[in-house]
Amino acid sequence: MTDTAIAIAGVCKTFSGASQPALADLSLDIRKNEFFTLLGPSGCGKTTLLRMIAGFENPDAGRIELDGVAMGRTPPNQRPVNTVFQSYALFPHMTVSQNMAFALEMLGRPRDAIRTRVAEMMRLLRLEGMGERYPAQLSGGQQQRVALGRALAPEPKVLLLDEPLSALDLKLRKEMQVELKRLQSATGITFVFVTHDQEEALRMSDRIAVMRDGKVMQMGRPDDIYERPANLFVAEFIGDANFLPATCVERSGPGGRFRLSCCGDDVVELVVDDANGIATGAKALLVVRPERVALVPLASALLRAEVPEAIYSGSDLMLHAKLADGTLLRVRLSGPVEAATQTGGRIGFAIPGSAVRVFAP
Repeated sequence: MTDTAIAIAGVCKTFSGASQPALADLSLDIRKNEFFTLLGPSGCGKTTLLRMIAGFENPDAGRIELDGVAMGRTPPNQRPVNTVFQSYALFPHMTVSQNMAFALEMLGRPRDAIRTRVAEMMRLLRLEGMGERYPAQLSGGQQQRVALGRALAPEPKVLLLDEPLSALDLKLRKEMQVELKRLQSATGITFVFVTHDQEEALRMSDRIAVMRDGKVMQMGRPDDIYERPANLFVAEFIGDANFLPATCVERSGPGGRFRLSCCGDDVVELVVDDANGIATGAKALLVVRPERVALVPLASALLRAEVPEAIYSGSDLMLHAKLADGTLLRVRLSGPVEAATQTGGRIGFAIPGSAVRVFAP
């Protein structure tokens, strides 16, 4: 028995008048009981793909299967999915209970079964006592929960979420991220979530597909994508990163030794564990996450830099260290580090070879 909830194979879509396809021969599988996120910049095709899964758009070519059944041109109301939109789309003239009951009534469920299911959703969403309120009497977070309850009540096999948290303030957005993950675990329903917010995707997802120009650039667990980006686009799009120009001066097995080009007259070389096939003598970009750069005494430092700016954000300290050629090295330190806050002084840094990803420029 397959564990695939959604199978997408060779899907293509070009809208009339567009200079390039919205989706270009895209294939991916989404597992049952998975929180799967489509992540990418505006215009990358993630919402188009979501709309195709829902049945609101049809592909020009390719195949979409839901729970092993090819959808073809199956209309939205005959697919085992529900969608939560960015606008919530609650019925303003209906109470919370009536909004949640609506889809069940359209399906012809018995009245007692509807009451039981609505009460269950009210408990699950922590909305007890609010059943007789109208949407206008609710906060943004409460309206979001009602929209989720209405979509979850018919027990769809897949729930599609099109940037549903974008209208919320930061604190409430973070609270709802936790709630969504809890709901997915509690219901066992496959969630397909669309966002352009990298932090949101990393925090909530079991797996992520990073998209660009209608294609999947990388798919994997959040830690894989963050720690081991497959290309420069993913490295730059996901989180903060330093991009240090270098030249490969020696190869040894899968690794190699690279001479940095941003240290002026100083010869600074870094041995990395994985040279990613870069040949001796070739140019490269070394990608290092800010939190993987270590603060060390000047005498033993690989890099020495001035720190013109230190930004304190409570949980960490971000240094903008200026290398010899003016390149800024971003360094994230956890907790208070008094020496690092003394901007203008020279500080030493080290970079472990295991923390470096190497790409052709």
